[in-house]
Amino acid sequence: MSETFDHTVDIVVVGSGGAAMATALGAVDAKLDVLMLESTDKWGGSTAMSGGGLWLPNNPLMQRERVADSRESALAYMEACIGDVGRATSRARKEAFVDSVADFVTTAERFGVEFVRAGEYPDYYPELPGGRIGRAVEVKPLDSKVLGEWYDTLRLTAPLPIMTDDVWLIQRAWSTWGGFKRGTGLVFRLLRFLVTGQRGVGIGAAFATAMFTATVQRGGAKLWLSSPVEDLILDGDRVVGVRVTRDGRPQTIGARRGVMLAGGGFDHNAELRMRHHGIEGDSSGNPGNLGGPIGLAQRVGAALELMDDAWWGASVAGADGGAPSFIVGERALPYSIMVDSRGDRFANEAESYVDLGHHMLEHDKDGSYWIIGEARHARRYMRTYAMDPRTNKKLAAEGSMAKRGTLEELALELRMEPARLRATVDRFNAFARAGIDDDFGRGKSAYDRYYGDPSVVPNPNLGPLEKGPFTAYRVVIGDLGTKGGVLTDEHARALREDGSVIEGLYAAGNNSASVMGRTYPGPGSTIGPAAVFGLRAARHMAGSAAELAGAGAHASTAG
Repeated sequence: MSETFDHTVDIVVVGSGGAAMATALGAVDAKLDVLMLESTDKWGGSTAMSGGGLWLPNNPLMQRERVADSRESALAYMEACIGDVGRATSRARKEAFVDSVADFVTTAERFGVEFVRAGEYPDYYPELPGGRIGRAVEVKPLDSKVLGEWYDTLRLTAPLPIMTDDVWLIQRAWSTWGGFKRGTGLVFRLLRFLVTGQRGVGIGAAFATAMFTATVQRGGAKLWLSSPVEDLILDGDRVVGVRVTRDGRPQTIGARRGVMLAGGGFDHNAELRMRHHGIEGDSSGNPGNLGGPIGLAQRVGAALELMDDAWWGASVAGADGGAPSFIVGERALPYSIMVDSRGDRFANEAESYVDLGHHMLEHDKDGSYWIIGEARHARRYMRTYAMDPRTNKKLAAEGSMAKRGTLEELALELRMEPARLRATVDRFNAFARAGIDDDFGRGKSAYDRYYGDPSVVPNPNLGPLEKGPFTAYRVVIGDLGTKGGVLTDEHARALREDGSVIEGLYAAGNNSASVMGRTYPGPGSTIGPAAVFGLRAARHMAGSAAELAGAGAHASTAG
């Protein structure tokens, strides 16, 4: 069907999260017209809701601060950690990621984005060859009033100027001097923003705000909200535009250089979750992640990989069917364990969330899990999932939370054999006293210890469960988003099953199959490659041959 485009730009970007903004950054840096299309009424995607870290090995901030790292170490670590689990994890893609880290950081800085290193956050497997501490970066907390009216449509979950190290240190604000000092520092940081009339934001919201300011407000990129893409438009075998619905009216947008799919995964699409994962999913990702762009790519011949995987983790069940609470550091704190429905431990509670999620799936995909803590766990540590008394009351009424004076009483409430839970706890307590978890190695890795309590000896991640009352919260298999999607090359170009390139079509972020494979090398392993490959795609589009800029005004609709 021939048609004339309603609008034509150089680059069309589907989505408004980290990968989308990085693509737009590369476009405006090359002085190209770019239009971002967001399907929902909120922009920022899962990135704005996230912890905001970017895992960027051998990044310029490390070099400036003389923190040891190198290209060779980064690649050695990625090979040891990720390995080869398909074409998405090819050596070429790993090298492309590592080699483009500096370009992303310095380009963003030129447009006013202010990065800082995320403290001493370690890689998730720091003992592997090439492992390091301190490869993650984040955007420094900033004043979100720079957004003007756009602030009202930012997908915001944490309107506070918090930083990565705040999250784990404040957990122990009541038990260690370092935690108390960090908590006090956060209070004063918040007050500094307030007394100067600013509206501070940090972590994911800060990254989204900074990138929006760089691309839209400084760079002139355009962003349309509530504009879902319905179709890709082809001219022969080349993607030359999209069909979009805006304000209830269908429109066609031509893309002279290319179309970037950066609209998130399919974590909130129950049908796709059941088809590919076998579970409906309890995702902490953007509710707008329904997988539409992945389906559009597949319709024009794109190959898909890693569709059976996600950025898994453990989450405390939500009350009234609400969003679950993704738990990270809480699992590593002393005086607590995780057990299955029978009362047995099954994994290292403090391990990487992706690993724990995989272990939950492998152990019992449909079973119940519980995090159980004793009195010191509740008294000493700030547990994000347990702070609201109203939520606790609802969870208790729903059978997702229980508090009893003895382990035996708790076991009966959770429908476990009291003797079995007691045996599990007694075995764990012996490990805690000795300082060595002989079953699962909790506290052995520097990653585990990052979230531990150094005041607890001999192992900062282990503390015996001895003092009542004992509290249990139901834990479900959660995720930060899905990991599978369009297979892409080192330039983020979409590939067919035979390895040929679909000209004009690119994918990054959770619309693409992750270069991180089935693991999670370090903090920010979602946003880091999303941003890097988004920028790489824009660089490729900007440097394409002259004929790529001349996509015709007449084309046919795919499908």
